[in-house]
Amino acid sequence: MSDLPLTPRPSGASGGSDGRPLTPPTPPATPPTLAALPTAVPVTVRRGLGDDSAQGNFWQQIGGRPTFEKLVRRFYEGVRTDDVLWPMYPEGDLEGAIQRLTGFLEQYWGGPTTYSEERGHPRLRMRHMPFRVTPEARDHWLQHMRVAVDELELAPLDDAMLWGYLDRAAQAMVNTFDR
Repeated sequence: MSDLPLTPRPSGASGGSDGRPLTPPTPPATPPTLAALPTAVPVTVRRGLGDDSAQGNFWQQIGGRPTFEKLVRRFYEGVRTDDVLWPMYPEGDLEGAIQRLTGFLEQYWGGPTTYSEERGHPRLRMRHMPFRVTPEARDHWLQHMRVAVDELELAPLDDAMLWGYLDRAAQAMVNTFDR
């Protein structure tokens, strides 16, 4: 803000109230140097691969492996009854699929890094390319996952954090719009 008085100009006047032309305000003194400014400390919300986040370890906070295994097992109960999704899953290796998804989610949320140690980088899009993941398949996947998340009865913020990731991941897996 300027310290200039706010007096109205007479109509038709082109200068200041004293008749002199208006001059722009003088710029402030030299701005402070970067060294004089307070230093911001970066905050990481989630680091992954087992590192704790600023809020603590989400994997531990919501119950560790038992919570993620409950989530994934409930999810697959729904998938087994789904005509769109079930053909994409290995019926003979359902337990393997359960363990892989559980391990991936555990690692993503700060649990053990077993998934990457055993399988390498997750490469989610690459691993899902052999399957026709349509918007319809995505929606079915999300419906079953929503039921599973709801049954965990997480605190609202934890639920929102977990669901936000699952929703974004499901959107990213769509690889065809062909019916």
